[in-house]
Amino acid sequence: MRMQQPWPTLRRADLAIAGAGIVGLAIALEGVRRGLKVVVVEQDVRPSGASVRNFGHSCVTAQSGVGLDYALAGRERWLALREEAGIWVQESGTVVAARSDEEWAVLREFFERRPGQSLLLDPDSVRQRVPISAARLVGGAFLPFDLRVDPRQAVPALAAHLAGLGVELHFRTTATGASSGVLHTARGDILADAVVLAVGHDLDRLLPSEAEQSSLTRCSLHMLRIAAPGGKSFGPALLTGTSLLRYSGFLDCPSSPALRERLELDQPELLEAGVNHMLTQHPSGDLLVGDTHHYDHTPSPFAQEELDNLLLSETRTLLGEPNLTVRERWQGTYAWAPDREFFSATPAPGVRALAITSGIGMTTALGLAPVVLDDLAVPDPSVCATS
Repeated sequence: MRMQQPWPTLRRADLAIAGAGIVGLAIALEGVRRGLKVVVVEQDVRPSGASVRNFGHSCVTAQSGVGLDYALAGRERWLALREEAGIWVQESGTVVAARSDEEWAVLREFFERRPGQSLLLDPDSVRQRVPISAARLVGGAFLPFDLRVDPRQAVPALAAHLAGLGVELHFRTTATGASSGVLHTARGDILADAVVLAVGHDLDRLLPSEAEQSSLTRCSLHMLRIAAPGGKSFGPALLTGTSLLRYSGFLDCPSSPALRERLELDQPELLEAGVNHMLTQHPSGDLLVGDTHHYDHTPSPFAQEELDNLLLSETRTLLGEPNLTVRERWQGTYAWAPDREFFSATPAPGVRALAITSGIGMTTALGLAPVVLDDLAVPDPSVCATS
């Protein structure tokens, strides 16, 4: 992407943001909504990090606590952006396939604990919604509030939309730090009333002490893009039993420990690789398949073929398809912390450093953004008008 204006024209903004991933752009969108002059800097020539390397799955229903609040608010923002910014957004919902009694127990408990947020399915109903041929299928659930976006289209489209609204986006511009009233970059300083550092897993490079105190590290993952067997159509996203051990709403269910014990006995390799086996269908018709999880401050650059093979084996079993054609393979990286879903630090007055540390950025960032600006005491005209 090209910079909207030459750098020398820029000297001051109301809100300066480092990072043009989904978190940074969500905050920029909220800043524009509040009538602010917003500037965003991004070290790469285009968004290329976690925000474009994911499933494009807004997993609203499976969140809990403030994550659920952010997800529900973000859902409304995604639907509005479908019209405002031409972003591909589908109200697809999600099917969770239960292939063991332990998985089915978690889904039943979730249904009972969260009335109106899921629909239990018998095996035939699961197969009517998604074309799977698993030999054993106990039942499933449908999560109606979940969305699908195309991350490779959504993030650049949102950036272009913001540029059209007057946001200054400066790519190939690396943030080097922040102090009260100033965002420091490799091209020069930006004076701003409020500064947000939203550089994802690179926050530890800007704020090493704060990152160490929160045990902030990197999660690396394997993902694949495969041809949909027989050109089959998958409307909803598809989660499996491993997903029930990844999302907080399911983990809160009393049967969750029994499910983990079952997997430890039957498929320990899935737990060892941190597998969240799920599929979403890209607008092209291909399936996005993943993913594995490994935690390290400096992830290995060498991709292990056995992890891809593990994902492919699980996908063959789930779909009942012995032959799968891989179109792309990639590794993703996002910020992770062991005891929190959201990281926030205040390195100086008027400065916030943020990271979504649980892999749910596409789900929650748009709902988190208003809270960030409220915390920075940035006025919201819509609230002021009614108070």
